[in-house]
Amino acid sequence: MISPQLKAKLQTLPLEPGCYLMKDRNGTIIYVGKAKKLKNRVNQYFVGAHNYKTTKLVSNIADFDYIVTSSEKEALVLEINLIKKHRPRYNIMFMDDSSYPYIKLTSEPYPTLRVVRDAKKDRRARYYGPFPDASAAHSTMKLLNQLYPLRKCEKMPKKVCLYYHLGQCLGPCEMKVDPEIYKEITDRITRFLRGDVKDLVAQLQQKMDAAVSELAFERAKEYRDLITAIEHITDKQQVQVEDHRDRDVFACYADKGYLAIQGFFIRSGKLLERQLSLTPLYGDPQEELISFLVQYYQSHPLPQEVIVPLQLDIEALQQVITCKLIQPVRGYRKKLLEMAANNAKTNLLQKFEVMERQSGATEQAMQQLAQKLRIPGLSRIEIFDNSHTAGAFTVAGMVVFEDGMPCKNEYRLFRLHTGNSDVDSMKEALYRRYFRLLSEGGRFPDLLIVDGGITQIEAARQILTSLDLDIPIAGLVKNDRHQTASLMDQQLQTVPVDPGSELFFLLTRMQDEVHRFAISYHRKLRQKAQTRSILDEVEGVGEVRKKKLMNTFKSFKRMKEASVEELAQVVPHEVAQRIYLTLHSEISDDEVSSSSADF
Repeated sequence: MISPQLKAKLQTLPLEPGCYLMKDRNGTIIYVGKAKKLKNRVNQYFVGAHNYKTTKLVSNIADFDYIVTSSEKEALVLEINLIKKHRPRYNIMFMDDSSYPYIKLTSEPYPTLRVVRDAKKDRRARYYGPFPDASAAHSTMKLLNQLYPLRKCEKMPKKVCLYYHLGQCLGPCEMKVDPEIYKEITDRITRFLRGDVKDLVAQLQQKMDAAVSELAFERAKEYRDLITAIEHITDKQQVQVEDHRDRDVFACYADKGYLAIQGFFIRSGKLLERQLSLTPLYGDPQEELISFLVQYYQSHPLPQEVIVPLQLDIEALQQVITCKLIQPVRGYRKKLLEMAANNAKTNLLQKFEVMERQSGATEQAMQQLAQKLRIPGLSRIEIFDNSHTAGAFTVAGMVVFEDGMPCKNEYRLFRLHTGNSDVDSMKEALYRRYFRLLSEGGRFPDLLIVDGGITQIEAARQILTSLDLDIPIAGLVKNDRHQTASLMDQQLQTVPVDPGSELFFLLTRMQDEVHRFAISYHRKLRQKAQTRSILDEVEGVGEVRKKKLMNTFKSFKRMKEASVEELAQVVPHEVAQRIYLTLHSEISDDEVSSSSADF
């Protein structure tokens, strides 16, 4: 419930860009956000349905402050700085996740190679990467130090060290070295890190062959190991694209209250893959992606271009990230973006699959559910869901979970009376199910779950009462994105479920399963009805010819536009004439208009 003071403050918000800072009862900042129009954005938190995490955030808001900015760009930059300063508990923090290793080639007179994570600290140096992990960066640097005699020490000593005697350093601490030699070495290192290693491998191959001919097998083995190491490191590049530009590709995928962000880093036309973030989702996925990009490029060098999804609003982002932002609609850039999006989706779905396969997690989820609903000995659960299209082809599905695992041989489908409301449909399915169990002496569940909130729970309670059954009831409440948001008990009290908990994954899996089961039956009925078309009235058209006509013309509209000669290419000429006359009669016009959308 919003306090009068907070309600009054919401009404005074300006319709200008800026940042808002949500506070709890102790005055601690718990969330920072940005907005094009502060009044509209902040008010959204206190109206309508939200997912569990947003509801939890709102329940902890006792007050808020705001800062008006002159532009959306300023709001975006300010938001990131406020997040870094206050580290609010409900904001997704990306800075730690996005500190990836680079190889740094210093700009000193006698340069060195270093593995670093802050690629912007020394702007005069050259940076190569990012690398997938620290071990890949260190392995590459170790190989380069073996191949090229760069200085190894951080501080210049007064005398040459062991590296000089091994031939891995030119000893500038004691010897005079022509700067042009170092320039040539750094050019070779740059070519190596850009993937141009053909000449280097050919030279090492020649040296290995010469060593073999001289029977210097130990030296030959060293050259062979270097060639193998070079090929191993350069072969880690997974995909080659059409040009040699440096570009980053970012996409995201959100589902069940979680967000996965995938980044691809392309250097010299070769692509390195890296999963950047997999985290609970508090706000809008696109806004979180924008927040990530700003945070990421505060500590990473910009490539020549950054590829982002078409639905991303990049107006303010383009002013903050000064390189070229591209939102492709076709071509190989579009394919790269789709690849990143598919990887993000795969990573997130894998997280849910892992949770599903962990039997210990399932057992723990059942224990949590039993405790929250106060149902001792909870084992068997039945879940119901309805499906229809504008009131037509109304069906219900029921799935059964035993000890957290689906019992598919006990699933049931119900074809319901068309025209029922969702509540009446639920009542009909429940009555038919439990009247039959009473008649046949079947096993009743320990818990009945309906896919909905107050109205569906009340409908279930009425049916169970009429049958004199005492079965605990709960409802799965969805948010405005049709995702599981919370659990409601039969006293109509919201039962909190943490999106990171085993119980959340179990409930989401149950909801997805019953929805899939019901909607697949609904689609089957609808498709079956579509085949009973106006063509059934045409003499000479059976199932085979009807199927051929459908495969050829794809829709009644196109079939109606076809001439008799075009129809005759699929069926005999006299049948084509009958089809043409039927499709152009006044009666068929009405039927075609009602059928073409689903054909």
